[in-house]
Amino acid sequence: MGITESILPLCAFLILGCSKNEGLSDIQYKVTQEGGTEPAFSGEYWDEKADGHYVCVCCSNPLFASDSKYESGTGWPSYWQPIDDSAVSLHSDRKLFRTRTEVRCGECDAHLGHVFDDGPQPTGKRYCMNSAALTLVERDK
Repeated sequence: MGITESILPLCAFLILGCSKNEGLSDIQYKVTQEGGTEPAFSGEYWDEKADGHYVCVCCSNPLFASDSKYESGTGWPSYWQPIDDSAVSLHSDRKLFRTRTEVRCGECDAHLGHVFDDGPQPTGKRYCMNSAALTLVERDK
C-alpha cells in the first residue's frame, strides 16, 4: 500500500470532520457536516426526559448530561452546560446577518448547534442543539 492509500482515511477525517460519515442519515449529515439546522419540534430529543448522557452522533464524544437538559420552549434540546469545557468548542457564526456562537464537537468538529445567553442559572447559557447531531446513551436503571 502506497502513502496515498495509507493517509486517505486521515484526510477524510480532517476534511469532513466526522469519521463515521458513511453511517449518517441525510439530516445528520446536513446538520453535522454542512452546519444545517433541523426544523423545531422535529428532532428525536427535543422533549426527551430519559436519564443518561448525549454523545456526538459522529464520534461518540460525551457532550451533555441529561441533568443539565431543560425545556426551553424552542423545539430543540437545550442544556445549560456541556459535560466539561473540552467536550465542545465555540466559534463565531455570521451566517444569518447576525453574529451567533456556533457549538461544535470538541473531538471531531461536527456542527451541533448554537449557544445563547438566555438560559437558566447557574450558567445563564442555552446550548440549543440539533437532535440529529446527538445520540442518547441511557443510564442503566
